[in-house]
Amino acid sequence: MGDSQNEIEVPSFFICPISLEIMKDPVTLSTGITYDREAIEKWLHTRKNNTCPITKQHLTDLELTPNHTLRRLIQSWCTINAPSGIERFPTPRLPVSKSQILKLLKDSKSPNLQMKCLKRLKTIVLESDMNKRSMEAVGAADYLSYIICNSNCNPTSVSPAEEFDNLVTAVDEAVSILYHLHLSETGIKSLFGKGGEFVHALTRVMQRATSYESRTYAVLLLKTMFEVAEPIEMMSIKPNLFKELTQILANQISLKATKAALKLLIGVCPWGRNRVKAVEAGVVTVLIDTLLDCTDQKRMPEMVLTLLDHLCQCADGRAELLKHGAGLAVVSKKIFRVSEVASGRAVRILHSVAKFSGNTRVVQEMLQLGVVGKLCLVLQVDYGSKTSEKAKEILNMHARAWKNSSCIPYDLVSFYPS
Repeated sequence: MGDSQNEIEVPSFFICPISLEIMKDPVTLSTGITYDREAIEKWLHTRKNNTCPITKQHLTDLELTPNHTLRRLIQSWCTINAPSGIERFPTPRLPVSKSQILKLLKDSKSPNLQMKCLKRLKTIVLESDMNKRSMEAVGAADYLSYIICNSNCNPTSVSPAEEFDNLVTAVDEAVSILYHLHLSETGIKSLFGKGGEFVHALTRVMQRATSYESRTYAVLLLKTMFEVAEPIEMMSIKPNLFKELTQILANQISLKATKAALKLLIGVCPWGRNRVKAVEAGVVTVLIDTLLDCTDQKRMPEMVLTLLDHLCQCADGRAELLKHGAGLAVVSKKIFRVSEVASGRAVRILHSVAKFSGNTRVVQEMLQLGVVGKLCLVLQVDYGSKTSEKAKEILNMHARAWKNSSCIPYDLVSFYPS
């Protein structure tokens, strides 16, 4: 619109009732009220409302019907007032219908049409939130998961090699589309209805090193799924998934993938034997190496220490931490260096080690590495009541071996609990 808009009287029915601007693409809800498409899509999807803004009626049908008559009236009015600086809005492109999406999904199962359909579906899903909701409504998750689950990702059983390459590419596209759909909680839970088959399929995607992007999307999808998983699903995770997540962390394929893998492991490790499965996959060593190399000042170390805290609550986890030459040292070093949260987690890890794995060798190592001095410093600055209490408990556990040691800095000895 030009600067002269305020000097021209705009018909009230041209104005969108929620954005208070002239409508460019008027659409009508099932309640009969017309809004500008961009404004009502933001209301329905970005803000996650399911009511008509004006009538407050609950919407069971979110279909937006283009109001062609009103659009033509607005365009005509803009043309008439062009001499006053009013610009005519171009005719908007018609959105993709549910029937068109459904046809593309069905055709995507055909080997000859698969890649063409998937590329078109990816374009559609990236265009708007309305397209995402339409795709979910027609069952896109089922079609896409079918492609991912029914792909044979073993090249030795596929001939010729070109056919395998095409298959892998199709799976990558399907994973990308499914991630960008941003499914509702109901849609995400439906992916678990395949008896673990879909989790196994995404694990295979992570295992293939053909595309870092698709491996990242697979991790992000799994993280989203397990955020709404039932306890039985949490406790049924196969060891292979832990191995692939550990590999993702070791390879550091992307920051998004690393953080998603950490969040996923933090979420599932408290359940069943998942701690042991993660430890057996070698994740403790990778986490310690990550702390040693980490340049992130806060969030990454916090997540790594949180996961280590979970893992050190089992004997195997503590054994792996102690086996690593830098395990105790790097955990102790993070106290005061990152954040209060990180310091609390580090002290909890040291508490688990001191309480359950504090043999003579470990007790002496904690003293020589300066761990005991650091714990005394925690008491000196009163670093949060819970953290200080844990530090005090650790020092009291092995007071005979530590209290009168010359390894504790002189200025900290007075803070050793009596």
